[in-house]
Amino acid sequence: MPKRPSPRLAVSVAGLALTLLAVLVQTGHLPGVSGLYQRLESLAYDLRLAGQVAGDSPVDERIAIVDIDEASLDREGQWPWPRQRLATLVERMRDAGAAVVAFDIMWPEPERNSVSQLAESLPEDEAASFEEEFADLAKRIDGDEALAEALEASESVLGFTLHDADNSSGQLPPPLKTDLADPSRLEIPERTSYTSNIPVLQEAGEHGGFFSLQPDRDGVIRRVPLVARHDGSLYPSLSLETLRLYTLADKLGLETERAGDQQVLEAIDVGGTRIATDAEGNMLVPFRGPRGSFPYVSAADVLDGREDALSTLEGAIVLVGTTAQGLYDLRSTPVGGVFPGVEIHANLLSAMLDERQLVSPDWGRGAEIATTLALGILLALLLPALSPIWQGAMVFLAILGAGFGNLWVWYTAGIVLDLAASLLVIVMVAALNLAYGFLFESRHKQRIKRMFGQYVPPALVDEMSANPDRYGFQGEARELSVLFSDIRGFTALSEQLSATELKDLLNRFFTPMTRIIFETRGTVDKYVGDMIMAFWGAPLSDKHHAEQSIEAALTMLDEAARLRDTFRREGLPPIEIGVGINSGVMNVGDMGSDYRRAYTVLGDAVNLASRLEGVTRFYEVGIVIGERTRELAGESFIFRELDLLRVKGKSRAVRIYQPVCRRDELTVTERQTLDDYHRALQDFRAQHWHQADRGFARLQEQDKHDDRPPTRLYALYRERIAMLQEQTLPANWDGVYVQENK
Repeated sequence: MPKRPSPRLAVSVAGLALTLLAVLVQTGHLPGVSGLYQRLESLAYDLRLAGQVAGDSPVDERIAIVDIDEASLDREGQWPWPRQRLATLVERMRDAGAAVVAFDIMWPEPERNSVSQLAESLPEDEAASFEEEFADLAKRIDGDEALAEALEASESVLGFTLHDADNSSGQLPPPLKTDLADPSRLEIPERTSYTSNIPVLQEAGEHGGFFSLQPDRDGVIRRVPLVARHDGSLYPSLSLETLRLYTLADKLGLETERAGDQQVLEAIDVGGTRIATDAEGNMLVPFRGPRGSFPYVSAADVLDGREDALSTLEGAIVLVGTTAQGLYDLRSTPVGGVFPGVEIHANLLSAMLDERQLVSPDWGRGAEIATTLALGILLALLLPALSPIWQGAMVFLAILGAGFGNLWVWYTAGIVLDLAASLLVIVMVAALNLAYGFLFESRHKQRIKRMFGQYVPPALVDEMSANPDRYGFQGEARELSVLFSDIRGFTALSEQLSATELKDLLNRFFTPMTRIIFETRGTVDKYVGDMIMAFWGAPLSDKHHAEQSIEAALTMLDEAARLRDTFRREGLPPIEIGVGINSGVMNVGDMGSDYRRAYTVLGDAVNLASRLEGVTRFYEVGIVIGERTRELAGESFIFRELDLLRVKGKSRAVRIYQPVCRRDELTVTERQTLDDYHRALQDFRAQHWHQADRGFARLQEQDKHDDRPPTRLYALYRERIAMLQEQTLPANWDGVYVQENK
């Protein structure tokens, strides 16, 4: 029958599958889910950017915003203003010393001339008679001409839009001058149409840049195109053209990389300032801070010639835009849900001047996928083998490491790498292991409780349940200590009692004995009649299993003495118990049939323990242990060597011992008695029969004056001496006593 894979292996395989799923989502191969992933990544991007600008950033006074705000509309009237008034605004900014003036507004239609309108309303004969006067007056009040003259006399950049609507209007500025021979080979989006300024204004202003802002799917502005293509020619954005004019650069350098027949844009050089872009010419906006990171000057204050307003413009790049609610140039950004569009261009200019950029490099996608795979594989392989506490610590460290590493490259080098995929794979693999822990581990814990609850003390069951994978039901060979205990003369005792009385007596006997076994971390194997079988060292490993078993045996003798007194007072038959303990390698596990199973131990070491329990009657001692148990028990107890015994059915003799007491309970008299006994035993094995007999005789005499019942042990050795000294023993006689019956 093929072996079933372990649950841990299954969870690891599932974790690796989730890692692959995360990579597929990350690379966009799952369209429906990938859209949700992009939302998560956008959120992670916004949180990182907001965290970066959370501190107080100083206002960048190199760039000023002349704001057509609500106050300006209140004082100057509704928009659009007369172009004569706008010409005055341009002149005021020029006279204040503005380095470059860029307009985040445009004039796609001529202004209505009131004189021309009046002439058109008169009859032809009347209009003809005043034709020259009307023409002269119309020219003098022509707002377009006035604004054109003001623009021509200043360094200005006019804004326009590129789009994919059906119709174009206005006049485009000259295309961008670059060092690239054929811009049409760049993978820059082509825009089919435009809306620009009327020719008289565009020709006067000469320079122009598009201010089209394309939000992401969630409506948030995170990146802005610096270049776009129309009719095969490249056009700059408003911020890029403003920077070119400010730096006096004649043309721009384009860094590209060949990709088949196409050229992929990597960066734009403006007067020695390198600006990294993506393949479509977009630049991530490294916002300087929240709204208000640049000085705002009300357009009305500039028109009124207020000194404080004009002084702000001196030597600055001036952006003319609007924050008035009704003019619809408020956008959503990562640093503010209501953010002026003109300040987005200001942030781009500030970043380009400082060469402060956020870059998604070409190698970034490979690094992102490698990070996702590394985290997923590591967690998929490690988490199933860890305890819940260590799982939590590992997940915390993974999140901390992924987040810290991502933020470190962001804040130190301006490199933007996806964070959502790393966090997603950590969360998914962690959730898988958490679900496994709840759904499968809990079942395993319940099985452990059902299986071991009747054998093992509750504290040990709880300890096992905390790490259920460490404990199974499969058989294994392990060195353990096993104990057998029964009531001596049980058959005669049972004849004196009714069935109910016998049952009650056994229950009163088994309950404290089981408690003692549990208190010493033992496992109850079974009850058979009056016999208890228990073992130490499984299912929980315990290097002190021999000591624990002896401690249990001594306590059981004390408890049996207490019960004996209680039963005697109640008129019940007194009880005596014998305990046999042996240690050795034995098989332990869940054994039995399809109908009934039990967690038990088997092996020669177990059989010997049963035989040792039997010989307690022969030596008339309460406990007999094997020599391996004596070796493992160390110096915690005082032992009496009983004999060198070969039990029936065994060819090898074993030394057997009686635990006398705990070491700290030994009295001086008991120490002297034990020394005398071992000296007599040594004489016996040396065949010094007279000395041995005299030693055992003295011990017998001492027994008569002891409070405890006399032991048969001394008489037994005197009987052997009497028999052996009459025999001719072989030269290799070793003092072994052969037990003829079980």
